[in-house]
Amino acid sequence: MKTLYIVRHAKSSWEDDALSDFERPLNERGKRDAPRMGKRLKEKDLHPDVMISSSARRAFSTAKIIATALNYPEARIVEEKKLYHANEDVMLSLLKHLNDRNNTVMIFGHNPGLTDFANSLSEKKWVTDNIPTSGVIAFELPIKLWNEITFGSGKVLFFDYPKSRED
Repeated sequence: MKTLYIVRHAKSSWEDDALSDFERPLNERGKRDAPRMGKRLKEKDLHPDVMISSSARRAFSTAKIIATALNYPEARIVEEKKLYHANEDVMLSLLKHLNDRNNTVMIFGHNPGLTDFANSLSEKKWVTDNIPTSGVIAFELPIKLWNEITFGSGKVLFFDYPKSRED
């Protein structure tokens, strides 16, 4: 059995027109929401074997904040350029090539790809029309090897996002 956590980056800033989309930082709300979600994940006693993040600044910043909350070494976060605006097929392919020793995996990325991926991965065929910024969807996967992952095989364990409840 494998567990996958899909995390959308926290809210980013559009203030600096000179920055490319790839370089946009977190805004104040993002800097507030990412630690909140990290705290919620810590309360679930989550211990990822590997964290893989889009190399875009806002996604990697979110990964670092959540890593800190989970006592996961920041230096072990894997930056993956392929996750920057990846579609569901790219994400599935990336997961199929993971080391099978990794039973609990977190990926950090962007919409619309993450929402499409979550809906495709779910055994229910539909989870949400939008993963909000800082949102997390957890899946249980009935596989022993990552190359066995298929669309439609994931059981949703939970779906959480900053506005889903008051902290």
